[in-house]
Amino acid sequence: MDLSNLKHVYFIGIGGIGMSAIARYFLRLGIKVSGYDKTRTLLTSELEEEGILIHFEDEVSLVPSEIDLVVYTPAIPADHQGLDFVRKQNLPLMKRSEVLGLISRSKVGIAIAGTHGKTTTSTLTAFLLDKSGLKPSAFLGGIATDYQSNFISGDSDLVVLEADEFDRSFLHLTPTIAVILSMDADHLDIYGHHDKMVESFIDFARQIKPKGLLLIKKGLLAYFNQKDLDYLSQREVTIREFGGESTDVSVHHAMVKNGQFVFGLKDGSHNSVNWVCNLPGLHNVENASVAISIGKYLGASENDMKDALAHFKGIRRRFEIIHKGPKVVFIDDYAHHPTELNAAINGVKMLFPDKKITGIFQPHLFSRTKDFYIGFAEALDVLDEIILMDIYPARELPMEGVSSEMIFQEMKNSHKVLVSKTNLMETIQWKDLEVIITLGAGDIDTFVPEIKKKLESLFL
Repeated sequence: MDLSNLKHVYFIGIGGIGMSAIARYFLRLGIKVSGYDKTRTLLTSELEEEGILIHFEDEVSLVPSEIDLVVYTPAIPADHQGLDFVRKQNLPLMKRSEVLGLISRSKVGIAIAGTHGKTTTSTLTAFLLDKSGLKPSAFLGGIATDYQSNFISGDSDLVVLEADEFDRSFLHLTPTIAVILSMDADHLDIYGHHDKMVESFIDFARQIKPKGLLLIKKGLLAYFNQKDLDYLSQREVTIREFGGESTDVSVHHAMVKNGQFVFGLKDGSHNSVNWVCNLPGLHNVENASVAISIGKYLGASENDMKDALAHFKGIRRRFEIIHKGPKVVFIDDYAHHPTELNAAINGVKMLFPDKKITGIFQPHLFSRTKDFYIGFAEALDVLDEIILMDIYPARELPMEGVSSEMIFQEMKNSHKVLVSKTNLMETIQWKDLEVIITLGAGDIDTFVPEIKKKLESLFL
C-alpha cells in the first residue's frame, strides 16, 4: 500500500502508546486522523488537543465515513463491533506493526527489541542522535519528557523503532541496525513457551538488512544455532555484544555521584570516560551504552552525545520523579514484569539507601500473574512496605483461581496489604511515607495526580 496518498486514517485502539505514535506521524503529514479507544486518558486528551477526533463508545454509527485505511491493535477483542464493521465494509485494514514496517522499510531503521529496556534505549538513542544533528524520526513506547511526545519527526532517513515482541509484531520490521536487550520469558499467553518466544527474537535478527548491525546482550547469542549465525554472516551482518567486561561495548567504573551515574565506556578499541546519566540503576547505564554505541556507529560526535546524555530528562512513567520534597519523594514506574520490578526497586534503594520505601503495585494481566506470581512476590518482598492492588485485566477475561491473592500469599514480608482501586487512597499511611513508588502497566497511573496532590497538601 502507498501510504503517501492517504487522506483519512482511522485507528481502533488509538490510545495505545504505539498506536498514538503512528497517529501523530500521519497527522504531521497533513492526513486526517480519527479513532476509537475504550478509555479516555491523558494521552487521548493530548491527541484530541492536537486535532484528532476520538470516540469512546464501540458503536458502528460513530465510525467515520470515507476512510482510506484502518489501523488496529491486536489487543482489540475479536468481538469488537467497530472492527467487525470495517471488515465487512472491506476497508483497507492493517495492524499497527504492518504500518510501522511500511513506514520504515525504505529508511535506515534502528530497531530496539527486548522484553525489558526497549522504551528507555530507543528514546535515549533517538535523543542522542537528534542532539548530535542526525535528525532521526522515532516511534517510541513512552512519552519522552524532552519532546512531550512518543513521536519525533526528523528530516533524515534515520528512524528509531521500538520493536515489540508482543504478537510477533517486530517480524514486520527490516532494520539496518537491530538491538536485542533481553529475552526473558514474557507474553506466554501468545507464545505458549519461552522457547517459542526466543525463536521469534532469532527470526527478528534474521531480518536485519545485508551489511547491517546486530547489538546483542552478552549471553543471548547462546540461543542462536550455527545455521542462524551462518545466515547472518552470509548477509555480512556485524554482530557486537554488550553488557560484560570482555564484550565489544562495556561500561566500567560506574558510580553514583550527586544523584547521577558517572561511568566510562569501552567501545571496540576506543575508551572514553566521564559520561553522566541521570537515569537510576546500572541497567539504565547499560541502556545508555547501547545508545552511545549506535550513535558512534552512525558518526555522531562523542562530545555532542556526552552533553545530550547529561541533560536527558527521561520518559514518562519510567522512574519518573513526580514529587521530590525534603520529607517525601514520589516516583512512578511502568514496571510490570519481575525483572522490571527488581530493576525499579533496586534503583530506588540505591538512590535512597536510608529511606523507608513504600511500593504500590498493580499486576498487569491474569496470564502474566499466573506465570510469574512467585517472581513478583520475591521482587516486592525487598520493599519496606507493599500495597498490592487487584489485577488490571487489559485485553483478558478473568482466569479461574488467578488473582493478586496469589502474589500476596507468596510474599514473606509482613508489611503488606491487599487493596482495590476503591480503597487505595484511604489505605495509604500518608504521615509515615518517606519514598513512595507506584508500579504497573495498567491504569495505576490515573492515581498519580491524586497522590501527588495529597502529598503536596501534607508536606509543603
